[in-house]
Amino acid sequence: MTKATTARSRERRTGLYLLLPAVAVLLLVFAYPIARSFWLGLFAQNLGTELKPVFIGLSNYVRILGDGHFWQVFWITTRFTVISVAIELVLGIGIALVLNQSFPGRNAVRTITILPWALPTALIALGWAWIFNDQYGIANDILMRLGLIQAGINWLGAPLPATTALIAADVWKTTPFISILLLAGLQSIPSDLYEAYALEGGTPWQSFTRITLPLLLPQIIIAVLFRFAQTFGIFDLIQVMTGGGPGGSTEVVALYVYANAMRYLDFGYASALIVVTFLLLVLAIALASLIISRSRSTAGTSD
Repeated sequence: MTKATTARSRERRTGLYLLLPAVAVLLLVFAYPIARSFWLGLFAQNLGTELKPVFIGLSNYVRILGDGHFWQVFWITTRFTVISVAIELVLGIGIALVLNQSFPGRNAVRTITILPWALPTALIALGWAWIFNDQYGIANDILMRLGLIQAGINWLGAPLPATTALIAADVWKTTPFISILLLAGLQSIPSDLYEAYALEGGTPWQSFTRITLPLLLPQIIIAVLFRFAQTFGIFDLIQVMTGGGPGGSTEVVALYVYANAMRYLDFGYASALIVVTFLLLVLAIALASLIISRSRSTAGTSD
């Protein structure tokens, strides 16, 4: 064994040792709750009927397959997540491009931009509930002053307006997260690339599509995956603004799990719901990552 091989082996072991604390933390705050939820899902425990847990195997998980309401709220959650994250990504890229430019007061603007993300979600939700109030909300007032509507819209009392209001509130709060994350990626792109491409006759749009987007793709993927996971588990925003209404049209998976655990006291089934939702989310992220990696490898091969 050569000295170079020995040094690489030593560096590899050192890297693994340095990763152990992070792995331990992840196992503690991530893997253990899922494993615990899976174990609780093997029991029937409803404080309204049975105080002691009774082992029933996979019955709770089989029950989910026939639970039409769960699949309905799962679809509502998926639709809400996809629309919100797509809008946040487009706006986040635009804001990041603006914040990456040099202009007076740029640092102050960057600080202000992150404020919506830093504020408590429940407080934000209460404010947006006032904005979309059908009696005295500013949303109806602005639309009526502009002549776009003749009568106030019952934003939180009808399915489509309620979903629109929730998406608007979520986009307003979380777009700064994506924009700041992408801004860090933009700052790592050398300005020499743009200057050289401009000398070759490239337009700003061509620079964006051929330089910015390809080099920013890793940050975009990270931002989308973060936001997809966070949005899929959304609870407080919807709980404060609509409570899942009207008529369950905005009920998401987190609200359904909360109802089974805290309202119906069915802890075994609620635990099974957590595990199944987690597995479906991991499967969706894995498939998305596989599609992205294959498309990138295909594009690299064609180039």
